[in-house]
Amino acid sequence: MKKALVILSSLLVAVGAFAQGQVNFANRVVGSYDAPVFVNSLTGARADSTYMAQLYAGPTATSLAAIGAPVPFRTGAAAGYVTSSTAIIPTVAPGSVAQVQIRAWASAAGATYESALAANGATGQSAILAITTGGAGSPPSLPANLDGLTSFAITGIVPEPSVLALGALGGLALLIRRRK
Repeated sequence: MKKALVILSSLLVAVGAFAQGQVNFANRVVGSYDAPVFVNSLTGARADSTYMAQLYAGPTATSLAAIGAPVPFRTGAAAGYVTSSTAIIPTVAPGSVAQVQIRAWASAAGATYESALAANGATGQSAILAITTGGAGSPPSLPANLDGLTSFAITGIVPEPSVLALGALGGLALLIRRRK
C-alpha cells in the first residue's frame, strides 16, 4: 500500500510538472488582430530580419521572463511580423491568466533584449497583456492568441554597418600597433 501511494504521488508531481500554459506567439492572426512592429515610429518602415523579437511572460507583470528563443522578423511583404509559434509558459498553469509582452531589438546591438538595452541599442516593447492560456482540459485547448496586441516601434540608436566595420578596423589597427 505504501509503495502504491509513493508511486501515485510521484505520478501526480510529474503530471503537474507538464502543466504549462500555452500562447500563440504571433503578432498577426487574421480576423483577430494585426500588430506589425515598426522602426523609429508607427509610420516608419517595418522591422525586418536585422531585428529580433522574443516573448516575455509570467504570472505577474513584474515576473516576466524570456520564453523560448529570439526569432528574427520576416522580410519583404511580411516585414514587421514574426513567424507564429506555440510558446509554452512554464510558470503559468493551463487555463490560468499569464502576463505577456513582446520585446524587440536591433540584432546588431546584442543577442538578447537585455544586452541591446544595456548597449543603448534600438529596442521596443508591446504593452503587457493579460491572456488566459491554452492547454487546459482533455484534449488540451488550443494555445491562446495574444488578443489586444497593438503595434509598437523599435526606437533608439541603430549602428550602421559601415560604423561597425570602421570600429572593427580601428580595433585591429590598435592590436597590430601594440604588437610592434
